[in-house]
Amino acid sequence: MTDDSSPRAPIRLLLADDHPVVRAGLRAVLETEPGLVVVAEAATAEEAVARAAGGDVDVVLMDLQFGRGMGGAEATALITARAGAPRVLVVTTYDSDADTLPAIEAGATGYLLKDAPPEDLAAAVRTAAAGRTTLAPTVAERLMNRLRMPGAALTRRETEVLVLVADGLSNQAIAQRLHLTEGTVKSHLARVYTKLAVDSRTAAVATATDLGFIRR
Repeated sequence: MTDDSSPRAPIRLLLADDHPVVRAGLRAVLETEPGLVVVAEAATAEEAVARAAGGDVDVVLMDLQFGRGMGGAEATALITARAGAPRVLVVTTYDSDADTLPAIEAGATGYLLKDAPPEDLAAAVRTAAAGRTTLAPTVAERLMNRLRMPGAALTRRETEVLVLVADGLSNQAIAQRLHLTEGTVKSHLARVYTKLAVDSRTAAVATATDLGFIRR
C-alpha cells in the first residue's frame, strides 16, 4: 500500500524560446508554483532537442518560431519520437491552422498562447505532465469547427501552398519549395479556391487569413 502523504517528485521543465525575456518571464511564473522546477533553458530548437534527450525533463515548453534553423514543430516531432520522451507543451503567440496543425501532428500534448493567465499556464504544465491535453480556447474551437465542417477545412498541404502564395511565391517557386510539380500546386490551389469560394490568389489569402487558416 502506497503512502499518499509522501511528497511527490517535482515536475521538471525545459523552457525553449529564442527570446531571453520570454524565458525569464516563464521561469518567474512557473517557479512560484509548488511542484514545478525549471531545470534548463534552450535558445534554439536544436538545443531543445538535445537537452530534452537528457532524461531529466518531464515537460518542454516549446515556442514555434526560432528565427533561423529548425522550427518548434520539427523539434517537437524529434523530441516526441524518442522512447520515454518528455511531453511537449507549445507556448506561442500563433494560433492559425498553419501553426497549430503541424505542432499537434508532431506530437505536442498541449497548445497554449503566451497571453494565457499564469494560473492557466501552470495548470497546462501539470496537465501535460500527466499526459492529458490542454488547448487554448481559440485553438480548440477551430479544431472543433474542422471536425464539424471537414469539407470547408484546408488540408495541411493546401495550407502550406497558401502560406507560400501569401509570401508572394509563384506556382513554380512553390513547386520547387515543396518538391511538387507545378501541376500539383495548381490542383491544390484550385481546391483551395473551391473550398473558400474565391477566384483569385489575393482573395484566397484574404479569406484564409480572416478564417484563421493562415497567420495574419
